[in-house]
Amino acid sequence: MPHPTQITALEDRLRQAMLTSNVAELDALLAPDLLFTTHLGQPLTKSQDLAIHRSGSLSFTALTPSDQQIQCYAGFAVVSVTLHLLGSYAGAAFDEQIRYTRVWADAGAGSLQVVAGQATVVTEA
Repeated sequence: MPHPTQITALEDRLRQAMLTSNVAELDALLAPDLLFTTHLGQPLTKSQDLAIHRSGSLSFTALTPSDQQIQCYAGFAVVSVTLHLLGSYAGAAFDEQIRYTRVWADAGAGSLQVVAGQATVVTEA
């Protein structure tokens, strides 16, 4: 069973890879059959995610986490975390609060990968 400290370390690696558009690290952390839904409700595959980072059309200047919650189960873990995102996409700047839900699952040989995720824009209540 994954341990919360292991998942926290993986989340840190994922954020750093996103921040630096480290495609090799993202490739290692994302499962080949990743199912992800963007904050706009659009599905995104692993290859599409990697292509966005590879092209440079998405760049982050800050990814600041808050309110991270981790639940661990046999063979997988679920993370809910809010990220304050600063950066640009296709030349347009953004400054957003996004709540992510990610599922980290056993990828064999003791490693875990993100197999599913979903993003929601956080609005003020």
